[in-house]
Amino acid sequence: MAHDFPHFGDFPHPGGDAGPTRQTVLTLVEARLTGTFGEPTGRAAVTFVGADRIEVLRFGPDADGLVRYATLGMAAAPMADPTSPVADPVRGPRAELVLTVRGGRDEAHRALAVFAASPQVEGLVVAPGGSLDLGSPLWTGAPFTSVLAAEPGGLVEDLELPEPADPVRFLPLLPMTPNEAAFKRVQGAEALQERWLKHGTDLRDPGRRGVPLD
Repeated sequence: MAHDFPHFGDFPHPGGDAGPTRQTVLTLVEARLTGTFGEPTGRAAVTFVGADRIEVLRFGPDADGLVRYATLGMAAAPMADPTSPVADPVRGPRAELVLTVRGGRDEAHRALAVFAASPQVEGLVVAPGGSLDLGSPLWTGAPFTSVLAAEPGGLVEDLELPEPADPVRFLPLLPMTPNEAAFKRVQGAEALQERWLKHGTDLRDPGRRGVPLD
């Protein structure tokens, strides 16, 4: 899987704070998601070698036909290089991913799980403005093979955790066509988002065409 997120450098653990347990974080994350979207209408779990299990919860469809897919498990630990013996187990950015698709595409849960496991498997820091490339369609027949991580807070509010842990941020994922992904790599995330806005692009449409890039 290709990506353009920076790798997290090694750093010493600054203290002996235990921080919240994995189960505490997952319980709080799920409560925030259900408090925002209601009870899940489905859930799936995926396990990768060398990584903890990632779940994907489905919410909806809502009155507008929108289905939300949210990861559960990515935020259980801060994003850090998994090969480093001195990576801080408490402090560091935490995130979960949210994908919105009109009408739903349940196959997308596999791509979401791959993206959510990338901090554990590849030592990535997933942050707004970065992209993740699956290398294949996000679901069968999808015109998208990658996603742009957007700014958090607008869809699901950040979740504060007991100190000294960092809050959990819920990053919306915006599907990109291969041409859009190439444009983003050269021109940047802001330029692509401006194109989407200019052309009134419905980023929740599972079959939309790529935005004009000329």
